[in-house]
Amino acid sequence: QVHLEESGGGAAQPGDSLRLSCTASGSDSNNVAMAWFREVPGQEREFVATISGSAKATYVADSLKGRFTITPDNTKNTVYLNMDSVQPEDTAVYYCAARSGPFASARRIDYVYWGQGTQVTVSS
Repeated sequence: QVHLEESGGGAAQPGDSLRLSCTASGSDSNNVAMAWFREVPGQEREFVATISGSAKATYVADSLKGRFTITPDNTKNTVYLNMDSVQPEDTAVYYCAARSGPFASARRIDYVYWGQGTQVTVSS
């Protein structure tokens, strides 16, 4: 089992930077791939970024490259979503997810464990 705890969401203005955190715990939480997805009401949950269990491989959605990065803190079993120059279109509920294995994936179907979500709202 893997439990995911997200934090760091909130309100921001266009151009701000935000950092979301996701800490994994539980008996199966080591060396698992993790990812961030986001969801806007009425739309499908969208892939944002993923990192492998070894933290050697990362991938960010093409539309977000240059603004978003995903980084690990292996000592804390935590991954961060670093969001720079946020825009109103980044407003969404952001979900952390974990696979049952170490290989990163952009496919929502590959993720077994999900956090409760954290709201990010960008407006002026």
